[in-house]
Amino acid sequence: MNEKFFDVKKEKQDRMINASLKVFALNGYIHASTDDIVREAGVSKGLLFHYFVSKIGLYTFLYDYAKRFLSLEVSTRVNKKETDAFVLMEQLKDAEVAAMQQYPYIQLFLKRAENETCLEALEAVSDSKSGYHEMYESIMRNQDVTRFVAGADYVKVEKMLNSVMDNILPEYLNEDSFNPSRYLNEVNKYIDMMRELCYYSE
Repeated sequence: MNEKFFDVKKEKQDRMINASLKVFALNGYIHASTDDIVREAGVSKGLLFHYFVSKIGLYTFLYDYAKRFLSLEVSTRVNKKETDAFVLMEQLKDAEVAAMQQYPYIQLFLKRAENETCLEALEAVSDSKSGYHEMYESIMRNQDVTRFVAGADYVKVEKMLNSVMDNILPEYLNEDSFNPSRYLNEVNKYIDMMRELCYYSE
């Protein structure tokens, strides 16, 4: 990547980043079109390739940028001493939504990257992926699993909630005007419901 990209006005940077996040998130690496990206961003293809050289160069930059940006939000919004599994989930979602305030498709892009099948794209971000996974895993390792009722498998509960959240996010992104706060409120309703079902009464 050409480091001069960061000398560009922030508004233009974000237009290019947001357009790229959206196109890759909705189409995957193979079917993502740089023509669609430049059209969405309102820049020339020559300018895009001046900064990122190639499609894989753009994708690699984008994954690393998205991971770093989200990691920063997580580091400031998740309490390292928290042990309540559902509070941790709430804090993680709060961090994700804070990132989506600036980059609406950031979470969908990262989720799409998890299921990417193109070998070139997979290899380009493999090192970054391991650190991203470790961040989430290290947070959820802090949870106090003794609070779950008998028969409530905390691993399955987390997977179920993540699956639900992944499914409802595209619905909110498809609205005419994406409202991250409304999405977060909906997510927290599911978390509250699972808390009621899975925790011992105090």
